[in-house]
Amino acid sequence: MAELNIKKLVADRLGENYILHEQYINPTLVKVFRTIKFDRIYAKAKGQYLWDKEGNRYLDMLSGFGVFSIGRNHPAVAQVIRDVLDLDLPNMVQMDCAFLAGLLAEKLVSICPPHLNAVFFCNSGTEAVEAALKFSRAATGRSKFAYLDHGWHGLTLGSLALMGNDEFREGFGDMLPGERIEYGNLDHLERVLAKKDIACLAVECIQGKGVRIAPAEYLPAAQELCRKYGTLLFCDEVQTGYGRTGKMFAFEHWNLEPDIISTSKALSGGYVPVGAMITRRAIYQKLFNRMDRCWVHSSSFGRNNLGMAVGLATLHILEQEKLVERSAVQGQKLMDAVNALKAKHEVLLEARGKGCMIGIEFREPQSLSLKLAWKAVHAAHDGLFAQMVVMPLLDKHHILTQVSGNHGDIIRILPPFVITEEDIAYFVNALDQVLTESQNPLGPMWGLGKNLVKAALANKSVAAHPGQRQ
Repeated sequence: MAELNIKKLVADRLGENYILHEQYINPTLVKVFRTIKFDRIYAKAKGQYLWDKEGNRYLDMLSGFGVFSIGRNHPAVAQVIRDVLDLDLPNMVQMDCAFLAGLLAEKLVSICPPHLNAVFFCNSGTEAVEAALKFSRAATGRSKFAYLDHGWHGLTLGSLALMGNDEFREGFGDMLPGERIEYGNLDHLERVLAKKDIACLAVECIQGKGVRIAPAEYLPAAQELCRKYGTLLFCDEVQTGYGRTGKMFAFEHWNLEPDIISTSKALSGGYVPVGAMITRRAIYQKLFNRMDRCWVHSSSFGRNNLGMAVGLATLHILEQEKLVERSAVQGQKLMDAVNALKAKHEVLLEARGKGCMIGIEFREPQSLSLKLAWKAVHAAHDGLFAQMVVMPLLDKHHILTQVSGNHGDIIRILPPFVITEEDIAYFVNALDQVLTESQNPLGPMWGLGKNLVKAALANKSVAAHPGQRQ
């Protein structure tokens, strides 16, 4: 029987990506990518760069939504994967205690504050959040959750109950009982927690959607309120963890002591999905409190050898190459360089963030002609200007970025920590050129905006008539 030749399969059929997805996976997503001209065929990746099938190089300022902190296809992680495969280790025996899982848990505890000393492994960020919810209920005996407006914690049904963006909750029925807290409002938070029925307060110390950073006193005060009313503090570090914000974990910027954290993304090294929920031992044992409950929460693939190995390799690389520190330095250089453009572009409000997690926000211009153009695109959708920036960054300058959520004039920048000064200069120069083009209300950029308006209005029409064929 002939073996599968994956190299030949890729060589023969690479380029069919969007046809295959349109037919077998998600044709709506394909339509979006084609509309915004993101339907590229990427053929190679290394570090902070992607190459398309024609050999054009792209600067990746998105990192797979924060996955590729150490860069794409890091050779040291690849070598660890090869070594594990060569060892022919027993994998997912289940009726045993997996060795590599123990080693990774030991390493994770060593980089956390001392009170976070128990680890549960899973396969993704949203699974780590789901674990946090179950552990919180078991530890407190309470069934409700509190979460912040604009928060993002994943798209499985339990995680969706913490979603602070309504468009992602639409159409999925009743959620787990919870209370949405007005972002930054301590009085509102205390009124909710004072009822003493909230198992945990879920927060992103820096919110991924919009890269929102709360006032300096908010998170420490929120922690104190949690302690006062017996609510666990759950910090979602899925995107911010492992150096993204210039510290190992984002909660360190505020000297917090969370009871539970969820992690994933960067821990994978960009190769194998892995997630980890890390908590206090006392909380952990509330779930696994009897011998007949030793399996009460588990995952078949959660402690698999490859996932554990890439986690160990990633943490080693972060340490050896001092990439957490590099994230802080390079991220600040990038923010400073973008903010230096504010004097030149009235539409640029600010670049904000910490480390290599940056939001670039735009605002309504003051000049009359530009203001009219701005209002026209916002009448169709309040995030179209940001899309008008993202599209030429990719099309003309080969820079991959992302609109930060469905609403608001913000693009999110999540570069690999290995970006260089040359990469930063290239990105800032490209952004400068795009924003310069936006100063001409009759130029091609606003023409692009008109096409996006037409697409947005057509989409609304289809939404109003769901039986209509697209």
